[in-house]
Amino acid sequence: MADHDDDFELVRGSGNVFADFDAPDADLRQLRAILASEVVKALDAEQLTVRGAEARTGIAAADFSRIRQVKLDRFTIDRLMRILDRLNCDVRLKISVAPRSRLAKRSVASPLAA
Repeated sequence: MADHDDDFELVRGSGNVFADFDAPDADLRQLRAILASEVVKALDAEQLTVRGAEARTGIAAADFSRIRQVKLDRFTIDRLMRILDRLNCDVRLKISVAPRSRLAKRSVASPLAA
């Protein structure tokens, strides 16, 4: 029987899949994904349909549907934070700003991955 352990290589990710695949604006995409997942958690915790969420928040059901489908390109960070606010969620972000090292790869040191 052949040993198949050599058929793949295990690579540990940075914590930001967008950076791992060199996507443009990886940190922004990661933050949007995190906020969107919190919207979905809030909807699930309240057992809200997209129509129920629209009735409660005044935000279009289509927006909640897009968030559930992870179609996030239309959403800014502040818009997602406003949606969470209307779902009665507090959002707290910890931000730090520092110059990038020229030698450090961007995908290795993602400030949003922590």
